[in-house]
Amino acid sequence: MTSALGRMPRRIYKIGMAGLVTSRATSGLAGPLNRTVTLGGVRVDLMSRESALAAIMERAAGGAAVPLGVVSANLDHVNHFGTGSRWEGTLGIPALEWLTLLDGAPLVAKAEELTGQRWTRLAGSDLIEQVLDEATVQGRSIGFLGGSRETHQLVATRLAAERPALRVAGWWAPPREVLTDSAASTALCAEIRAAGAEILVVCLGKPRQELWIREYGKQTGANVLLAFGAVIDFLGGHIQRAPAPISNMGLEWAWRLAMEPRRLAKRYVIEGPEAYLKLRRHSADGAPGTPTDGVPETLSGAIREDRSKAAGFAHADEHADVAALVVTYNNGADVCELLESLRLQTRDQSIKVVVADNSPNPATLSCLGQFPGVTAFATGGNLGYAGGINAAYAKAGSADAYLVLNPDLSLCPDAVRTLRESMRSTGAGVVVPLLRDDDGSVYPSLRREPSISRALGDALFGSRFQRRPGWLTEIDFDVESYAHPHKVDWATGAALLIRSDIAEQVGNWDESYFLYSEETDYLHRVRDLKAAVWFEPRAAMVHSRGASGSSPSLDALMEANRIRYARKYRRTGYARFFRAAVLLAAMLRAPLPGHRGILGLIALESRWADLPHAVAYPCRAEQEQEFPFGSVIIPAHNEASVLGRTLEALKAPIASGNVEVIVACNGCTDGTEAVAGSVPGVRVICVEEASKTAALNAGDQAAGSWPRLYLDADIEVPAAALRATLAALADDDGPLCARPAFAYDTAGASWAVRAYYRARNRLPQATASMWGAGVYGLSCRGHERLAEFPPVTADDCYVDRLFAASEKATIAGQPVIVRTPRTAGALLSTLKRVYRGNSQLRDIPGAHAGRTAGQLAQTIKGPSSAMDAIVYAAFALAGRAARRRKSPAWERDESSRNYGL
Repeated sequence: MTSALGRMPRRIYKIGMAGLVTSRATSGLAGPLNRTVTLGGVRVDLMSRESALAAIMERAAGGAAVPLGVVSANLDHVNHFGTGSRWEGTLGIPALEWLTLLDGAPLVAKAEELTGQRWTRLAGSDLIEQVLDEATVQGRSIGFLGGSRETHQLVATRLAAERPALRVAGWWAPPREVLTDSAASTALCAEIRAAGAEILVVCLGKPRQELWIREYGKQTGANVLLAFGAVIDFLGGHIQRAPAPISNMGLEWAWRLAMEPRRLAKRYVIEGPEAYLKLRRHSADGAPGTPTDGVPETLSGAIREDRSKAAGFAHADEHADVAALVVTYNNGADVCELLESLRLQTRDQSIKVVVADNSPNPATLSCLGQFPGVTAFATGGNLGYAGGINAAYAKAGSADAYLVLNPDLSLCPDAVRTLRESMRSTGAGVVVPLLRDDDGSVYPSLRREPSISRALGDALFGSRFQRRPGWLTEIDFDVESYAHPHKVDWATGAALLIRSDIAEQVGNWDESYFLYSEETDYLHRVRDLKAAVWFEPRAAMVHSRGASGSSPSLDALMEANRIRYARKYRRTGYARFFRAAVLLAAMLRAPLPGHRGILGLIALESRWADLPHAVAYPCRAEQEQEFPFGSVIIPAHNEASVLGRTLEALKAPIASGNVEVIVACNGCTDGTEAVAGSVPGVRVICVEEASKTAALNAGDQAAGSWPRLYLDADIEVPAAALRATLAALADDDGPLCARPAFAYDTAGASWAVRAYYRARNRLPQATASMWGAGVYGLSCRGHERLAEFPPVTADDCYVDRLFAASEKATIAGQPVIVRTPRTAGALLSTLKRVYRGNSQLRDIPGAHAGRTAGQLAQTIKGPSSAMDAIVYAAFALAGRAARRRKSPAWERDESSRNYGL
């Protein structure tokens, strides 16, 4: 098939290069550039056909420091590279020099409107024949990248017949996988370089051809790279050019749409109108500003190449190229791997590190001693991610840039240097790296500005249909987005390099978010300063996401913070619709495992105060007070999943040497003994019988100190609470039996469960009794009254009834947190066991159902408390009825035990 170009008379343009070529002072590009304009946010060089051809052929001769990339700007180009587009500003970076020619009737009309002059369209399909003719005359070698092998054969046959003297360096038809893979593209470039192509015609389609040229063009060794799209198909005869009358009327787009409706409908029908609006709104006479305008002098110079100095961190009081800010929370194992990978990046740049530790104990800080120069400190509470960053920044001192890092990252070689180079060349206010998961796959870390349509799209589709339009998803799933550098709205806050002047202008991170959306807010304020947030895929880090735990309360906090963000930056009406979209997502996911209870936490904003938030720990002086002597006995039956966190809370008392901790493993088959034995200072005894009271008695026989605390294996006792309780029991005039104060954690629980525990909290026995907290203690005299534990289920209730009210005490102070069942079924199963245990104590004087009913009635103060009382009574009656039914196994609540793990 003969193409329209093939039927045209072949003309060889002989241009007197010396007569036409002048120098361009601003860029060094040869050719008489009459004007430069901005069309839709894209810089366009206005010139005649002869001038463009002369500029291309002179650069093909070589001698320039960087190659020349030539592109034709039409509405499709504006769509991809214009104002507000994904690739905006990408081609303005000096990786090579660009000549952007005028193409497309709307752009020609706008250029004439701005300049008052007439200009000629310079499409690649119009120029290619003249470039081939001049290459033949001047003996320049030419290569073709893109298109199919079949098309290459057709074009090769035609060129051999029409231009036998043309030097063709080679033909390359790489699959998409090669073009999006850095190593494969580098190998392809080496092959092209070896072939010696001086002019490379790149026909990969927009925006891939421009992005590939920008990334790899210099490596090909070509002097000129022509981003000419479908030219290879025009030359091969697969696509016919529009007849001259249609083209002259500016309707070539309609011709092509009619020829290829399925392939081009999206470009012309959907994307075209939006690009036309950009053209109307964002065009001006003159070039747009360079990306490095306003960059501090400290970042504008070249980064030094000397890698001879020994690796090591700078001190906080020194000025450094980079100050790394790390926030930790029980990340001892993770942060050491991060710092080791970061230390290796210090041979050719100065890096100082500040670690703000939000952990409740010093374990994380103690492991940092192996890294000299690191400034690490305890924040005095769990301040959240934003609060921790602010605390670290306050101690970091001066630096050219600040690098915020999650503790569970590992940096790939040259990651920091590459981020700095990208910041220097682009002038970006913030640069973010490529994140990979542990298996090497790319983590979709790039995000779009939250909106109602995106919230609805994510609510309806989640991670499915990942190729849906960007206005229907906040997450950028497009593989192409992670293959090339470009501007983004925001990215996950695991790793951010922030320019020092931007950090100063933006100010502190907003601590009201605690966790989640704080980076969305911060990067919004960066963009408000007209500074770019830039993605640099050549800088890579591995994110294990080990510190990114999940639970219903954390998931609810994430959604609540999205609503907070919308209210901060949007009008009231918009924020209301956004909230409705967030609630819709929670409602649709409510039946899924792990999502129960989230909807209620989000919908009832009165409950947002119960979501995770910043807390202060007891002052360090109080934590370091000497512990009273005493014993802690923990009966454990198959508690391997929860025992570790219970013992973690006891490390400080154990380390004091005054508190002995005994774990009495009874009938265990899940490795509980190994978990207990892994904690230094813990004494492990084994009891063959699976009996809690047998384990308690065995622990009593092994213990050698008084007083004694009896602790369930799934309860964490704060050090301050343990100290206060032991001190009270050790007092000769103190109580015989005591326990710490406790509080119920109902986060993630169903409405009925929360109502039950609200009513239970109002009962007098909730504060006066020893049962229900999972922990109680006895003095030596108090234990004499007990003698030994009888074989009963409710050991705490039994002990409670041994003592008069004047002999018992609830110790005020930091409470023990009791995790309640999360579902009504789990609560009913627990109550069944409780009431069965209480029935064993029937012959012991004490409270009875009638007395509880009377106390419950007295708690009713209004409709809300009345409803809670009704729910409590219903559960109590159901539990009492169910206790008569025998159960094949111990009714243990797994819903709360696994919560938050």
